Amino acid sequence: MTKFHARFGAVGAATAMLAGVMLGLPAAAEAATFPAIGLPFAAGQQVYSAGIHSDNGSSGVKNAIDFTPTDKTVRAPLPGVAHLQHCAGGDWVTIDHEGGLRTGYYHMEGIVVTDGQQVETGTVLGSIGNALPCGGSTTGAHVHFTLWTLPAMTTSARSDSAIASGNWSGMSYAQVSGQLAEAFGESVDGKTIGGWLFTEGVEQYSGTATRVRDGHVTQLPGRFRYEG
Repeated sequence: MTKFHARFGAVGAATAMLAGVMLGLPAAAEAATFPAIGLPFAAGQQVYSAGIHSDNGSSGVKNAIDFTPTDKTVRAPLPGVAHLQHCAGGDWVTIDHEGGLRTGYYHMEGIVVTDGQQVETGTVLGSIGNALPCGGSTTGAHVHFTLWTLPAMTTSARSDSAIASGNWSGMSYAQVSGQLAEAFGESVDGKTIGGWLFTEGVEQYSGTATRVRDGHVTQLPGRFRYEG
């Protein structure tokens, strides 16, 4: 069973600088089993993945993977609470799940969920796109799907902090994909998502997706069928 490890050590100055209100963060929750999570789109279709990479595509933990499903529709892969992260150019979406897992959805257009909305597996979030609400870049419509581990919130004072509460509104893409990703990014490597085991490659935008039921391997970038 793949383990879901909290990544809160050495958060220190970077997150303190971003929050502007704290010198440290709450202690990490104990590592727990990574949840049985689906892929962020409907089963029964072909999907293209540009491969596993860091949130900024150049350095740091490889917590991101790009997906382009045939039906162009992004869906919640697990129940949770959706949040809209606001930037000057629009919004992007995160979902908080039980156990401290947060999933992120960048580049989406036509977002249909609202901030604080409870979502279920399969709830439509929006459409793949080329939106750059906080900055960044894109070369074609897709969803930039990310994994995060949030710190435990044990007091209301701590939850008032943007970092601790997970309120990342107003933060630039450089901040989110750099300092926050280093602090809270959860590696895609070794995670089973939607019946596929993902393994990162040496290079950015590479890796493999192995279908768990029969061991079939898809090299990334590449296409595979999501069976749910």
